[in-house]
Order: sequence, then C-alpha cells, then structure tokens
Amino acid sequence: MFYRDSKPRSHHPYLIGPLLEVLSLVKQAIPSQVRILDLGCGNGSLTSVIARHGYEMVGLDSSEAGIAIARQSFPECKFICSDIYDPPPKDLLQAFDIVLAVEVIEHLLYPRELVRYAKKCLKPNGRLILTTPYHGYLKNLALALTGKLDNHFTVLWDNGHVKFFSVPTLTALLKAEGCTDLQFKFAGRFPYFWKSMICSCRFAEEL
Repeated sequence: MFYRDSKPRSHHPYLIGPLLEVLSLVKQAIPSQVRILDLGCGNGSLTSVIARHGYEMVGLDSSEAGIAIARQSFPECKFICSDIYDPPPKDLLQAFDIVLAVEVIEHLLYPRELVRYAKKCLKPNGRLILTTPYHGYLKNLALALTGKLDNHFTVLWDNGHVKFFSVPTLTALLKAEGCTDLQFKFAGRFPYFWKSMICSCRFAEEL
C-alpha cells in the first residue's frame, strides 16, 4: 500500500479506545515496560498513539513509503521495512510481549503466515492481538437486504480486502495455528453489526 502522509486511517477513531482497553489488560500482568511489535504499521500513526500510552513500540511494514513517513513523523518509535512473508530479523525473535496487527490480516492471501510470524517474535506466554472487520450472518443479511453487499465486498478497491472473517472462521484459523485463550472484543456501531472485532490470544506451550 502506498502512503502519502502521516494522517490516521479511517478505522482509528472507533478502534483506538477498545484496543487500548485490551492492551491495558495484558499490561497489568507484566511488571516491566511492555514491548509491542506492530505488524503492518503503515505510516506509523497508530503505532505512535499506542507509544504515548507507555508502551515500547516497534513498527514493521513492507511499504517503503509508509516506513519513510513513519520514521520522519514519529521518531519516538522504531520502524522496520520488512515483509511478514520473509523470516523475521534476528533481533525480533522472541523479543516482544505483544504482537499487534490492526486491520491487516484481511489484506493477506496467506493469513496464516501472519500468525506464524507473530509466534516467532513473541516471548514465551506473549499475546497476539488482531483486529479485522467483523462479519456475521445478521450483518451480511442486512447488507444484502439494503442493496449494499456489492459495495461492501467490492473487488474494485486496489489493495483491498481479500479475506472476510467471522468469529468462527478467525477462531478456526487461530486454533489451527496453536493459539489458545482466545478473547474477543468488538468495536464500532452496535451489537452484531460491529465494524471490527479484536481478538487477543496466546500460543499453547509446546511439550
């Protein structure tokens, strides 16, 4: 994705509050400063907001334009230009209390690779926190009945969404990759018509 400036993305206003609540719950159990890897950080605007709440932030994105803007605009955070389909840099391995991916997984042809990348970067018992647009029967039915289905699932948006998750399908993907203790929270609009869902989970310990 190409970025032109450091302005917040359209999903930030309704996601930031609930997301900070989820992060705060994780933070309570960690005695030291919480270190977070923000996958798909784009222009760094959300990374910077979270850093201002006392977290040590590292942002990662494959967009050279986005990372250049982030480095210039938000020098208090560290930013890395890299792709989740490549092996993580060595200094990221098992280095984070939380790996965060905000409205990223729905853009990926191979979403499991994001989960696997996160696992490599998390400390033991660290948590993966994902957000993605919410889809469910009632919401999709309402879109169909109001004639908005084509617009919502448009194929005309370059770099748009290629995966559409519900709670069951996101749960199935995460559990297949060894995730456990899944906790969901929702953001935007009203129950069952939410804009996004937030899932916090950890990886089961390997015997």
